[in-house]
Amino acid sequence: MKKGLRAIVGDFDINRDLVLLLSIGGLYSLGIFLSNTFVNIFLWKQAGDYVAIALYNLAIYILQPITFILAGRWAKKVDRVIVLRLGVIFLSLFFMTVLFAGEKAATYNILLGAILGIGYGFYWLAFNVLTFEITEPDTRDFFNGFFGLLQSLGGMIGPITAGYIISRMESYTGYTTIFSISLSLFIVAVVCSFFLNRRSAEGIYSPLLIIKERKRNYNWNQILKAHFSQGFREGTVFFVVAIWVFLITNSELALGTFNLVFSACSFLFYYLATRLVKPALRKKAIFFGGTILFASIFLIVFIHNYTVLLIYAAIIGIAYPIIYVPYFSLSFDVIGSSWKAKEMRIEYIVVRELFLNSGRIVSILFFLTAVTMFPGNSVIPYILLIVASGHFFIYFFIRNIHIGKKDEKDTEALVNKEVVEEENR
Repeated sequence: MKKGLRAIVGDFDINRDLVLLLSIGGLYSLGIFLSNTFVNIFLWKQAGDYVAIALYNLAIYILQPITFILAGRWAKKVDRVIVLRLGVIFLSLFFMTVLFAGEKAATYNILLGAILGIGYGFYWLAFNVLTFEITEPDTRDFFNGFFGLLQSLGGMIGPITAGYIISRMESYTGYTTIFSISLSLFIVAVVCSFFLNRRSAEGIYSPLLIIKERKRNYNWNQILKAHFSQGFREGTVFFVVAIWVFLITNSELALGTFNLVFSACSFLFYYLATRLVKPALRKKAIFFGGTILFASIFLIVFIHNYTVLLIYAAIIGIAYPIIYVPYFSLSFDVIGSSWKAKEMRIEYIVVRELFLNSGRIVSILFFLTAVTMFPGNSVIPYILLIVASGHFFIYFFIRNIHIGKKDEKDTEALVNKEVVEEENR
């Protein structure tokens, strides 16, 4: 595999850990894309209730940030590789539980969401930190590009394959098959993790200081608000649209096709956006992409037609790369220019995830409140019109962000003074 990769990226060293981390990331992507969308449908076919699906997703988004806090401490005090392994183990446990519960899985919707949220929290904290540590300046672009390629391929292959398998098998046999395949992929990922070099860490773990950094750092405060707004859309829109596609078509294959169209458009436009959206155009691209995402929801809230849904899939597949490529770059630039970014990068990642998942939690709580007060089918279009504005408002939070040289000494002096005051209290 190393020789093949070196033929692609050129003549520089590709270490074993980089190859292993890519392998684990690829197995994760394929396993998740193969099954994740269909877990919502699997639960819907048993419960037939928006509330049950919302509670499942709410449990994910509550446990994920809680686990991020714990994972951050373990990554800094114990070992990043162990944290990554825990993530993959919990993801494996999730699919084992789904298979064990079978046709009664909807009864355990909150438990399933909690296990998946824990798996996500451990996995993504460790994966983000390991990516930074394992890659070097001359391999980082290759790693991110190749991993993006693996994710896109997983997004195209996984859902359509799963949809085809489910549609060709009777009752829940198809679901059992794809969940078993996902479980097998995660077991292989666990095995791969044992070949990664152990990476111990040291230093004080203090996410509270990075939360308080919002008071001193305007850019950091605005990026966190933007991530909350991002989560506000993601919390509800993803699972509601998936259920709508299934309800309109009554076909898992149609849902797989929907995801194929979305992923294929994303694959192309991630490639284009990476090359065309330069730093000077970032904010304009974020506004343009956010506006498209918000406007696209009007296509589907009042017109329930599969052809329209496929058009919607293509549009959001184009819009997400336009907003995410510059937005994520800006986010990392803000972190990189912030106080003690190198030694406290774990805390910055943890706090960012706290705000992102807070937005998702608020979104689902708003959804649950609305569907319990009003008839679900009549109120959901209006819920979507509100929560879908999340990505549109990202621009208004980041438009005044400017990355420049900061007075590191002044910032450090303020923080040290605050630490001393807290210790005295």
